[in-house]
Amino acid sequence: MIRRIPGAVATRSRAVIANGILTTVATSPNKSDSMYEQVQGALAAIDKNLADGGTGKAQIVTAICYCADMSRKPELNKAWDEWVDVANIPMRAVLGVALENKDLIEIVVTATV
Repeated sequence: MIRRIPGAVATRSRAVIANGILTTVATSPNKSDSMYEQVQGALAAIDKNLADGGTGKAQIVTAICYCADMSRKPELNKAWDEWVDVANIPMRAVLGVALENKDLIEIVVTATV
């Protein structure tokens, strides 16, 4: 069975749960924020999506961060290091990409439920 957590747009889910695995993606709600603040906003959305799916950041297996400006990766790292569960550090990749809508960061997370 697949469970979907609806998003703000009818054609997109905030998270999907299948076979004990939750996958979610988030960006910052405030596109005028700095990289650091956008990462914080995206991670707060990840926390909500995980909670709505019945899990938490200690259960994250992988995270992929799509970063619009790799020269600002230290800001990403600072926000990440403040947020991550250091007792359960997931595998993380950061990829430089072109993002839309003034997004500086988009984060995809896979966690167990």
